[in-house]
Amino acid sequence: MELQINDQTVAIVAEPALPLLWVLRDLLGMTGTKYGCGMALCGACTVLIDGQALRSCVLTLEQAVGKKITTIEGIGATPVGAALQGAWQELNVPQCGYCQAGQIMSAAALLQVKPHPSDADIDAAMSGNICRCGTYTRIRAAIKQAADQGAKP
Repeated sequence: MELQINDQTVAIVAEPALPLLWVLRDLLGMTGTKYGCGMALCGACTVLIDGQALRSCVLTLEQAVGKKITTIEGIGATPVGAALQGAWQELNVPQCGYCQAGQIMSAAALLQVKPHPSDADIDAAMSGNICRCGTYTRIRAAIKQAADQGAKP
């Protein structure tokens, strides 16, 4: 099977039912996408599939074929992703950092459809991403900073 990951075509030989998370991490060595719960509840494994934030732990390899996949390793090549990563660094958003790749991916999906989100928009878009360290206030500030800096899709 072939996947389109971060604007590159990658050939994969694996079971079609293998979760995309394990394809990324184990077969391709892209360890930025994290395993959290395995049930699409925490958001640590979030990637963009055709611009939509989805949980790679429950999305199969077969379901990902023919889709444009963007991971944390590739999001910085986009204007939105670069703005978010810059804001994350400037505001020292991460504490432990484990959830932050998923947080950035969900924020990127939000800013692609709502370049100037309200607090309610941010809350709705980020509600499925859990941060055990409680950095939600800094996450919101970083999203707003990226939006204010004119992050454009």
